Amino acid sequence: MSKLTIWGGATSRALRAHWAAHEVQIDYEPKLIGSRTGETQSAEFVALNTKEKIPVLIDNNLVLTESAAIVTYLGDTYRTPEFSLTPDFNTPDRAKYNEWLSYIIMELDAHTLYILRKHRDLAHLYGEAPAAVQAAIDGFNKQIRWALPQVEANEYLIGTSFTGADLMLTTCLDWAIAYGFDLDPSFHRYRNRIHERSAFIEANRLNSSISAGA
Repeated sequence: MSKLTIWGGATSRALRAHWAAHEVQIDYEPKLIGSRTGETQSAEFVALNTKEKIPVLIDNNLVLTESAAIVTYLGDTYRTPEFSLTPDFNTPDRAKYNEWLSYIIMELDAHTLYILRKHRDLAHLYGEAPAAVQAAIDGFNKQIRWALPQVEANEYLIGTSFTGADLMLTTCLDWAIAYGFDLDPSFHRYRNRIHERSAFIEANRLNSSISAGA
């Protein structure tokens, strides 16, 4: 039997891992550590991930980092005939899934929202960078437009089922709203609908039960 552990809590990226585990309904052990509490520098954690970043998934002998990889792994590995978090391999839907994840991780997360976190929320660590902050704001407003037609016209990003792409996008929408972005009403309707999923409610409660640290 698989022995699965997920390290991390309090951040959007950690939420993705917990949420995916709840969606596929697998029992696992949550190790709720914050990103800036010093716990990611412990010898035990660094032995798992020398990047000193959360989340980290352990499944028997597999150690996996990066939230998109964890979401996809859980979807692929723990799919059932009744539910899958990821589209089937070698299908157009799988190609679109890969496209959506690449877009979300790069254009929304790393290139824009995380720039705001680094140079606004964590300016005491990374330094103030007003030009980079403004470019990130402008960049997010530009890039999020690409997702709007799909969200306006469809319940989910791919086909007629919830996938890891919806999970990933929703965490970025949550992040953007927390940062004060003025999103199109279609994004709010989409986000509110996704938030009704029991797996999100349970995972969010767990993930929010600790602080990320200063």
